[in-house]
Amino acid sequence: MKAEYSKYILQFKRPSGTSRGVLHEKETFILEVSENGKKGIGECAVFRGLSFDDRSDYEQKLEWVCKNIHLGYESLKEKLKEYPSLWFGYEQAMSNLKHGVDLYFPSEFTKGNKSIKINGLIWMGDFNYMEDQIHEKLEKGFRCIKLKIGVDWKSEYDILKKLRRKFSKDQLELRVDANGGFDQSEAKIVLEQLSELHIHSIEQPIKAGNWNDMAKLCYNAPTPIALDEELIGVIHLDDKKRLLEIIRPQYIILKPALIGGFSGADEWIALSREYNIDWWVTSALESNIGLNAIAQYTYVKNNPMPQGLGTGGLFTNNFDTPLYLEGERLFFKK
Repeated sequence: MKAEYSKYILQFKRPSGTSRGVLHEKETFILEVSENGKKGIGECAVFRGLSFDDRSDYEQKLEWVCKNIHLGYESLKEKLKEYPSLWFGYEQAMSNLKHGVDLYFPSEFTKGNKSIKINGLIWMGDFNYMEDQIHEKLEKGFRCIKLKIGVDWKSEYDILKKLRRKFSKDQLELRVDANGGFDQSEAKIVLEQLSELHIHSIEQPIKAGNWNDMAKLCYNAPTPIALDEELIGVIHLDDKKRLLEIIRPQYIILKPALIGGFSGADEWIALSREYNIDWWVTSALESNIGLNAIAQYTYVKNNPMPQGLGTGGLFTNNFDTPLYLEGERLFFKK
């Protein structure tokens, strides 16, 4: 078996506001394995400033993986525990090698018979920009919308109130993602305000790493809390279990590129069942290669909730994809 990689710079169509600042481009790495005339492709989707493995020796480690691809699954998994996005790319490449063109997790979804319901994501920006995005999503048929908050809460709260006045909770599910944008005292107030608007959930109201503070917020939370960044960098199974035991969130958000690939996501799902915690899958600015694999994985997990999957439409130079959107439904073109 042989392996090689290449760096690829994705260019945003429009500078995108995130909790990591405004992004103009996104660096990623494409891993290709080959054996007996067959090829497999995966994306090592490092997210600079957010990924646990955003470190100076990242590309050096990727070179090492290519040279030692023969070591096999178990050995490489152990050696890549601290490089979740590399492991994410490796899992994709090996699965694609097995199943062939564009396939990672064959199912009724990849046969073109079934679809995945997704939420519409509203990017940070000024009031008018966010309002325009919301109108666009509603016109396309989305009935679950997620808004980034925590930058200008007064304006964000105004938008949420306007939306809820126009659409009841039965007509429109509203999720918000704070990316750790509030402190403990602010978060308590925000949770109450969101409850009055019947908001489905808030992701990461305070910064990750404050387990006891987060546990206090989750206990009898007026608005359900979902852990997102909190899961990043929690590598060992015992630590994952301890985190859920202490915090007891209502939801967890699974981003395979940031939490150790699909096997890492599987560990979190298994633990969440033990503690009666719900979950959904979210992409994290991957190219269409990684997004395709995540979508296929998501479908086979049989979660009926709207999922947080991107559509590949953010970049000017994305790869071709079999994924396409009809309203709020993501399909695979066979």
